Amino acid sequence: MRTVGELIQGQAYYTANSDQSVYEIARYMAEKDIGAVPILQDNRLVGIFSERDIIKRVIVAGKDVRTTSLKEVMTTELVVAQSTEEVTQVLEKMQKNRCRHMPVVIGDRLAGFLSLRDLLSADLEEKDAQVQQLNTYVYYSP
Repeated sequence: MRTVGELIQGQAYYTANSDQSVYEIARYMAEKDIGAVPILQDNRLVGIFSERDIIKRVIVAGKDVRTTSLKEVMTTELVVAQSTEEVTQVLEKMQKNRCRHMPVVIGDRLAGFLSLRDLLSADLEEKDAQVQQLNTYVYYSP
């Protein structure tokens, strides 16, 4: 089984600072076609800002996107994955906590950021490899 640490090796991810405006980060997310961004303050992970936060905590709440900072509306109750956790463990954690994006940490340092799509793709690749091994065993074993 692959770990999420293996999955994030060489992966580029985007971050934002908690003092940045919602408008600035929403534009950034749209340009990069990403659904969520980990928020750092003094190089420490302090939150996540997602499309869901934009809808629930900004638009529906009637806040001004240009004057509202991320620290006012970001999600601060974080669920994180340790880099040593297996992909299937993190998928279960995401399902249990109803989240679509998850920071990956090594100790207390942000090491990567994964989406549900990233994890499902990795899990599918692993399942395909298992099917191939079983086919080889069944059809080509003496």
